[in-house]
Amino acid sequence: MWRELVEQYDGAELQDPTTPEELRELEEALGQPLPGPLRDLLLESNGVMDADGTDVVWTTAQIRDNNHQFRTNEPFRDLYMPFDPLMFFGDNGGGDQFAFPRSPERDDVFVWDHENDSRNWVASGLETYLRNALENAGEDWYR
Repeated sequence: MWRELVEQYDGAELQDPTTPEELRELEEALGQPLPGPLRDLLLESNGVMDADGTDVVWTTAQIRDNNHQFRTNEPFRDLYMPFDPLMFFGDNGGGDQFAFPRSPERDDVFVWDHENDSRNWVASGLETYLRNALENAGEDWYR
């Protein structure tokens, strides 16, 4: 399903799928389960890039590393609200990050604005987010 969705958009790029073992390791590293739609997408493509080369969905390694950095970076604790309730999974190429809220667990997608530390709802789920991001590559479609 996810591959077919992405292939509808010119210039969008898919990756080789991740493995169930890599997903288990990612969930263990994050200390929380992945949302079902993200898990399913990663099993079809380990990341998605839009026509401009922006990682609208990160690879499992990027998800692990970026979430770890956001949650443990000491200077971030003084600058921003806590990131623990969020699971980041993609970005806009300009500093804003997209995330699922994990406390409480929801499949909605929020954007974290790096300039003002706001967290705003942008999509009711991964499919809507992905369609918007791929349809509007290079634009701040969520503002």
